Amino acid sequence: MNVPPRVLILCTHNSARSQMAEALTRDAARHLALPLDVHSAGTEATRVKDDAKTVMAEIGLDLSSHTSKTLFDVPDPWNFDYVLTVCDSAAEACPVYPGNTVRLHYPFVDPSGGSLDRWRAVRDQLRVHFEGFVRSLKEGQPVPASYEDSPVVSVS
Repeated sequence: MNVPPRVLILCTHNSARSQMAEALTRDAARHLALPLDVHSAGTEATRVKDDAKTVMAEIGLDLSSHTSKTLFDVPDPWNFDYVLTVCDSAAEACPVYPGNTVRLHYPFVDPSGGSLDRWRAVRDQLRVHFEGFVRSLKEGQPVPASYEDSPVVSVS
């Protein structure tokens, strides 16, 4: 029985970027028919920000059932194929994972406190990057080393 690759997206509060990236990654995997087990977490738990819910709803992705969680709230937290940090403080606080885990750092601007246009810009950057990440997995290609290396693709 094949087990789908496990992906963990980490940020500081698991309230914005990691939540959006989780939903975008799941959506891209669904469109490409790629089984993935995707989770997000933070170094501390707070709440999912309303602006994140708003801009994701604009593209048809519902975060209303998402909750902010820490690494210890996700199933089997030490067994991920890919651990992706989306902010610098999470990268610095990220625990050491076993040798079979690919750990990558993709820093994105924190949209918190910004206008909805800023939130949309970060969402769109996340979308391009994580669609490229999923496409690379689907095609058996190396995953992007940075978000600047993400190919511009559309999975729709």
